[in-house]
Amino acid sequence: MGDPAGVGPQITMAAWQQLQGSPQHSFFVIGAPELYAPHMAVEIINHPDQASEVFQTALPVLALANMPIPSPGQPDRDTAPAIIKAIETAVSLCLEGQADAVVTNPINKALLYGAGFKHPGHTEFIAALCESTSKTPTQPVMLLTGGGLRVALATIHMPLREACNAITTPALVALGEIVSAAMRQDFGLAEPRLAFTGLNPHAGENGTIGREEMEIINPAAEQLRTAGINMSDARSADTVFAEALTGRFDAIIAMTHDQGLIPVKTLDFWGGVNSTLGLPIVRTSPDHGTGYDAAAQGNAQPDSLIAAIKQARLMTDNRKRTA
Repeated sequence: MGDPAGVGPQITMAAWQQLQGSPQHSFFVIGAPELYAPHMAVEIINHPDQASEVFQTALPVLALANMPIPSPGQPDRDTAPAIIKAIETAVSLCLEGQADAVVTNPINKALLYGAGFKHPGHTEFIAALCESTSKTPTQPVMLLTGGGLRVALATIHMPLREACNAITTPALVALGEIVSAAMRQDFGLAEPRLAFTGLNPHAGENGTIGREEMEIINPAAEQLRTAGINMSDARSADTVFAEALTGRFDAIIAMTHDQGLIPVKTLDFWGGVNSTLGLPIVRTSPDHGTGYDAAAQGNAQPDSLIAAIKQARLMTDNRKRTA
């Protein structure tokens, strides 16, 4: 469901309207039926198995009871428990094998903190839910796809000064292993070709503009190559994305959040997808926020959610083939 005051309800309805004739992309919503029923046909379901039966004629909704219904664009703190419950339910259904993937609509983390939410975001919360059930540590990795690029992030939501200090050789080795495995398992690439960006301009120019490439990033790349993973040394961030677009690399690991997101969002602002690698379940999400202004104006675009649903189907099918 995401934040019910945001664009989630609008883009969900628009996604259903575009995908209702595509049975392989059938989905159901965990949320309040009242968010959708005034605008379209809705069918309340009691079990995920019922979703595909009604998908072509109505939006299937696994109902959350007693949830306040906010006006579009006007976030309501009283909806926070239901937002959290929807995420918990979705993850539980996937871990139990009752659903194939979780596709999360955007949330407002600040809205949830008063309801006991203690995580930096969706990604960390879902990872914690998976860990609590499987009792196995996870290392969630954010992967952005769009505009012909696949970009994983070495650091995410932290100040740039802290991000630079957080980049270590062991962390990059672990990240490269996760991304390589995901390219094979989730994207069906038998021999993925990966690239690290540099942290400094021109990838440090052999140490004249910084030594992180020589002392941290390239040693990680060498360890990965020794383990049989096709990983490049650090490449200049102002050219490596263009190289990927020409087909030289299948995925890029960017050192910082904005370094990785700027090219993806520039090339495909409305259709980008955020996927979480390193989890026992498939999770994708639109690559945008709650969009309260767009929700209030009623002009939200569903492209990113539709792309996230299609990517979740692709990743799920690939996992089943490689299982």
